[in-house]
Amino acid sequence: MMRQHEKDDVRAKKRLGQHFLTDQWIAQQIVAALSPQNERVLEVGPGMGVLTRYLLENKAWELHAVELDRESVAYLQQHFPELTPRLYAADFLKVDLEGLLPPPFAIIGNFPYNISSQILFRVLDYRERIPEVVGMFQKEVALRIASKPGNRDYGILSVLLQAFYDIEYLFTVDEHLFNPPPKVKSAVIRLRRNGCQQLPCDEAQWKRMIKTAFNQRRKTLRNSLKNLAFEEGFTGHELFGKRPEQLSVEDFVFLTQHLLPENGSQPL
Repeated sequence: MMRQHEKDDVRAKKRLGQHFLTDQWIAQQIVAALSPQNERVLEVGPGMGVLTRYLLENKAWELHAVELDRESVAYLQQHFPELTPRLYAADFLKVDLEGLLPPPFAIIGNFPYNISSQILFRVLDYRERIPEVVGMFQKEVALRIASKPGNRDYGILSVLLQAFYDIEYLFTVDEHLFNPPPKVKSAVIRLRRNGCQQLPCDEAQWKRMIKTAFNQRRKTLRNSLKNLAFEEGFTGHELFGKRPEQLSVEDFVFLTQHLLPENGSQPL
């Protein structure tokens, strides 16, 4: 009976949201989107190494990888032995990134669609360590992340990420280029850290403001934010006549600056 580490491929697991990219040209384009000046790169969920092989070709990068699936870890150890000392069998959402590798480090990956938003929330938590992210997402999520104010795809994740990263939608990837094929199209986007080191307002309040507004996105802010207390007379401001998808990052910062302290600082 063939032992696990001798298998020629890895069985895609639905519970892990695995869809393995099979197109080598697309893999090369994803890796090429990563800035060459990065010293360290962390690949999240390398699977069978479709990106890994091209990442390892760039000797200027110190490649690290974190993979939850034990079968994939065994496959990577067999086919990319040079990566083994920097291959971590761990959950990216739980692993201690501060102890994993020194900053700064870029992140790249064909991210599992079922946890892609959680991955980005983690990136936000470590934004001072992560100058760049290149990743494959479900197309719908990629559009949401990259959308600008006034677009129907613009939402909570758009505002939170665009406060600290410049975001580019790079290209769309068809379903048939994966095994097994997902039921949706995919897209590759790139996030690059902008110059915002700290918001000029309470960040926890700002997050709460955004979440509260978009939870009732069809309503104007005058209605969706009516349970929040603002400075006297401020609710007459023209922003309160708009819906949340019409507001920029700066608009939400401005609103937060005029919240009364009694609202508390509850995190998102």
